[in-house]
Amino acid sequence: MSERRRALAGALLERQRRARQRFQTYHPTRAQAAFHQAGATRRERLLMAGNQLGKTWAGANEMAMHLTGHYPEGWQGRRFTSAIQAWLGSVSQEVSRATVQRLLLGRGEADPLNRRALLAVPWQRVGGTGAAADEVLIQHASGGLSSLAFKSYAQGRERWQGASLDLVWFDEEPQMEVYMEGLTRTNATGGLVFATFTPLLGRTALVERFTQGDHTDRSLTTLALDDAEHLSAAEKRRILASYPPHEREVRANGVPVLGSGRVFDVAEEDVSLCPFDIPAHWPRLGALDFGWDHPTAAVEVAWDRERDIAYVLRAYRQRHATPQVHAATVLGWGRDLVWVWPHDGLAHDKTSGVTLAQQYRAHGLRMHPDRVTFPDGSNGLEAGVMDMLQRLQSGRLRVFEGMPDWFEEYRLYHRKNGQIVAERDD
Repeated sequence: MSERRRALAGALLERQRRARQRFQTYHPTRAQAAFHQAGATRRERLLMAGNQLGKTWAGANEMAMHLTGHYPEGWQGRRFTSAIQAWLGSVSQEVSRATVQRLLLGRGEADPLNRRALLAVPWQRVGGTGAAADEVLIQHASGGLSSLAFKSYAQGRERWQGASLDLVWFDEEPQMEVYMEGLTRTNATGGLVFATFTPLLGRTALVERFTQGDHTDRSLTTLALDDAEHLSAAEKRRILASYPPHEREVRANGVPVLGSGRVFDVAEEDVSLCPFDIPAHWPRLGALDFGWDHPTAAVEVAWDRERDIAYVLRAYRQRHATPQVHAATVLGWGRDLVWVWPHDGLAHDKTSGVTLAQQYRAHGLRMHPDRVTFPDGSNGLEAGVMDMLQRLQSGRLRVFEGMPDWFEEYRLYHRKNGQIVAERDD
């Protein structure tokens, strides 16, 4: 073998070695990991996030994994065992070239070894002008060739017709008709569709597709500034201060503009605070909300009697798990913690006749003797919401940082036609 051939073979082997190692260095945040994991069971996913918090980086890493067949150790999302056909949508070809193509392909032909690219395996360009590609063919670990075509929303719905695909990724929000065409391309294959965007357009039809209802084939993950583990507290404060006040919620936390529909309008920075040691004489309480398809949720609250300030210390949310599983988790918060619970805790199991509250009591939780109510015996939703809102506005309800499930529901809890939408309210 000539020196040139040996050098080329060595370069190829090195590229393939780096491809196998590339995704081992991707360390997703908690929110990014939840987004990836949902792909194992949900066909449609949305990662709704603030600006520059890692939504496109998460999407690019997952796209590269599926195209190449190289997955990191411990990957819990979906796997493709053979080459796939995929499309990637962006607002325009110019935006595609500057963002997703740069992440996936590196600097193009000027970077032949793809030193900066996630697709650090042999790939071949098909069509395109200048530094932008129309389509690339990528070597898959199975030996086949995956295909990735770059599409733009500006091309219109018609250019999204015709193909049968395994995967579609929308980077930034498309028009609803474009999204539905992309989804249709995966119907025959049972493929995946995911979107990553900041909801700058407000509560659009696509946003509502994921925020309303609890469809078993869809998943919503939110990524806010507080969830960005790679940023220091000082950097987060600087980023937040850089946005005009009226844009902070959407650009920092990925909260769609809800207008008068939002239930809790107090800025998150005025609600959250760094955890601190709770004085031993402050009373604490646990609270449970039962569910199955609708998640079971729990919080621990401490009360500063002297100043009448309630602090949410911990939160838990999990669907499709038994009382035994939930109880085992929250018992770690303290076996002496007393738990309050709502009226549905009196519902009986159809086979044993045992109430939900009794089941949790049997698994070691100190359940309050009766369901929780207001002093007059009522349990109205509006009364509870107004009490929370008044406490939030007066600074008498504060929440420890590091509870993305709690803050996700806080951001998205809203009204429609004046009525509270009973979704994501665990």
